[in-house]
Amino acid sequence: MATRTHIDTWYKKEDYWAIIIALGLIVVSTTAFLGGATKLLPAMAINVPGWSGDFGKIVEYFSKNLVGVAYLFGFFAVVFTGAGRVLGYKTGNYLSSFSALFLLSIIVTVLGSNKFFKEWQLETPLLALLVGMIISNTVKLPQWFQAGLRTEFYVKTGIVLMGATLPFTVIMQAGPLAIMQATIVAVVTFATIYFAATRLFGLDQRFGATLAAGGSICGVSASIAIGGACRAEKEHVSVSISMVIIWAVAMIFLLPTMAKSLGLAPGPAGAWIGTSEFADAAGFAAAEAMGDERAVKTFTLMKVVGRDMFVGIWALLVAFLSVTRWENKTAAEASRVSFKEIWQRFPKFIIGFFAASIFTTFVIAYLDPKIGASFTKEVIGPVKSLRGWTFTWTFLCIGLTTRLKDLTSFGWKPLAAFAIGVLINVPLGYVLSNVLFVDYWLGIK
Repeated sequence: MATRTHIDTWYKKEDYWAIIIALGLIVVSTTAFLGGATKLLPAMAINVPGWSGDFGKIVEYFSKNLVGVAYLFGFFAVVFTGAGRVLGYKTGNYLSSFSALFLLSIIVTVLGSNKFFKEWQLETPLLALLVGMIISNTVKLPQWFQAGLRTEFYVKTGIVLMGATLPFTVIMQAGPLAIMQATIVAVVTFATIYFAATRLFGLDQRFGATLAAGGSICGVSASIAIGGACRAEKEHVSVSISMVIIWAVAMIFLLPTMAKSLGLAPGPAGAWIGTSEFADAAGFAAAEAMGDERAVKTFTLMKVVGRDMFVGIWALLVAFLSVTRWENKTAAEASRVSFKEIWQRFPKFIIGFFAASIFTTFVIAYLDPKIGASFTKEVIGPVKSLRGWTFTWTFLCIGLTTRLKDLTSFGWKPLAAFAIGVLINVPLGYVLSNVLFVDYWLGIK
């Protein structure tokens, strides 16, 4: 019966649809390339050129690429709306909302390509976040617009697309080191926040575990997963998510600024961001702000390959503690609950990330070097562009759903406990990325 239930409900999960959409795009594009049809994907790869005072350059670009913009919108509108219908979103509201979000992303991308904003380090991701926050905190958004603000859906799709641009050989080389660094950071940060919350401020143990997971593993997803594993109160999960959002948004600005002021190389800087950021979407924004693809690669290796993988392990450990220590149940009961949690709580989109990386790595290895170079240019290059658009929608959604007034209603104790974790996490991440393992991160190209 349990198997039947799982079969009936897997398609109700965003993770699976993110994999289907992103991996499907990669496979179909690769098949088309091998069959000689190479025009559609490059046409969708809208890359707005840099400009300063001459807006006519932008008008000319969009005039020449109007069909490509239509392809870009049409493809994602169809796949996201179709998936949303299965997931239970209201089709009309979602399509209208995504259309508005897409138009806003075009405006933000044009602004982010301007020389003035670039000089102020306001790259498109940061600008999208700021614009979203300004709108959400000054204008009451209509109810129908909420339907398309699917932050997790967009970032998961983008992460799977990211896998196609990151060779699996690099992942295998970085895996042990990234996991080692992630282990150190996860254990130290989790323990710091948990003991600060429970011992210093007297918060409930389940609340402390949920806060600690959000600050040490993968942000919002970890807060939800670990909160469910230990049966924390819904209010505790909500507060933990609020903490993650507050600090994740702050770190989008602080980490790149500190990295640049310290003169850090892109590789170690990206690894530091991957070690010390609290959410995938915010981390990508911070890594993108470094202005170098190497920072994005090392961030991904550190955060996605390293820290995000811990959510299953942490769900197991916390579920065991919850039913044996906090709920006074037997070890046998704990074992039954905890092993069930591993697969239920594991972020499935990570599997898609690895699958995309393995797929494109084998395709490039199979092809003649000259054809492989063409494949990289005509398939992998456009995939990077599409990945960028999914992240822009992600950052807009974060801003549009972040209301500063709501984030101040939870009291000072959770904020203080999380802040103590930050004070330990950020210096520790710097030492690991820029001192102990700096030679490795410098070698990532």
